[in-house]
Amino acid sequence: MNQRHVPGSAGRDFGLETLVEALGAWQTEHATDRTEPGALREALQRRVTNEVQALASLMGGDEDRHRLRVLARWLEENLERLAPVLEGREERRLSHSWACDHRDSRLLDEGRVLMVNAIDRDLEGFGAEVVQDPAADLASLLIGLEVRDEVRLARQALDLYLRFSGDYEAARLLSAFRVVECLAGARRALRRLEAAAGDDERPALLAETMSACRRYLELAERHAEFRFPPLVIGVGVSGSGKSRFTRNLVTRLGAVRVGSDVERRRQHGLHPQTRVGDVAVDIFTEVATERTYHRLAQCAGSLLDAGLPACVDATCLTRSQRDWLRHQAESRGLPVLLVSFEADEATLERRIIKRAGRQGTVAEDGLAVLARQRTAFEPFSDEERFHLVRLDTTADNAAETLAGLIQEHMHWS
Repeated sequence: MNQRHVPGSAGRDFGLETLVEALGAWQTEHATDRTEPGALREALQRRVTNEVQALASLMGGDEDRHRLRVLARWLEENLERLAPVLEGREERRLSHSWACDHRDSRLLDEGRVLMVNAIDRDLEGFGAEVVQDPAADLASLLIGLEVRDEVRLARQALDLYLRFSGDYEAARLLSAFRVVECLAGARRALRRLEAAAGDDERPALLAETMSACRRYLELAERHAEFRFPPLVIGVGVSGSGKSRFTRNLVTRLGAVRVGSDVERRRQHGLHPQTRVGDVAVDIFTEVATERTYHRLAQCAGSLLDAGLPACVDATCLTRSQRDWLRHQAESRGLPVLLVSFEADEATLERRIIKRAGRQGTVAEDGLAVLARQRTAFEPFSDEERFHLVRLDTTADNAAETLAGLIQEHMHWS
């Protein structure tokens, strides 16, 4: 994946990572409080009504109309359920979509143009220029990628966005917004057919547009399905390979990561990529660590409520830390797996020294942290062992082994 800015002649071209960062930064800068309470829900309800009515007027088949009615009913029920979430997010509301200010931007991947509208947001239809939640633009980007069979990139985009923004609560709205974006995509497909009336190529266009419409409907139905997402808790000291292997779970299995390194910085008002050595305050106090783990639990809970698999990337040295996290799944009746990432002492030290050289930090400091972590680690309890798998991260096939273990223990595919 090309994550660098790619110069282009038509507006600005983005790689996926720069697009996600730009989207999150713009949404933070443009949040507004100049609307009435309840505006988010009302605007979303109006958009749903408009999309359903417009799509129904364009559909000819009874089966497609029935599918639309089922999706419309699902949206109505979920908007009612999500009303408290929307009402609690009024301070995040936007006056218009990111795409309105970036009309000529494109999304590229390794030289390929994936979308000529970088987040694939419909600017001619309903809702781009009215009050909305940031989740609307995120959902548009995800559906745009998914409908083009770029599932790997969609998974990366979601993980990157939540990691960058810290807005894990937005995940709870994504199923509804994704379904709305699918209806918008189906409408756009049928509009192309309507505009081609009298065209000699209309029979071929009919097959193409109906296929595109049904593809969006199938995607909407998939996102409306009830799911039982698992929670994976990564456990391991510095150099054990937690971060590398949990990153693989994003693209392999569709998990969303919650990382202690990022959330610890966020708790202190720091950018997620701030170097610890550049921070004037101690962010590793006992109080700071406790706050960080409570934050990790909160984020994981939001992901599980959204029906998304969550993966916590943290050392999890103590049983109480692991229990806080484990409770998020168990209290919801969802599966949980503890993955102990392990390597021999020589490998751990070698990895830490190599990382220090790469980051320009002092290796001895990292080795001292490792020693403290090994001393502080509390062995797994008998109860924890029911949920525990151990992974030797020095093995050649460790990534495949981890994916297989998770699928075997949690029936997750």
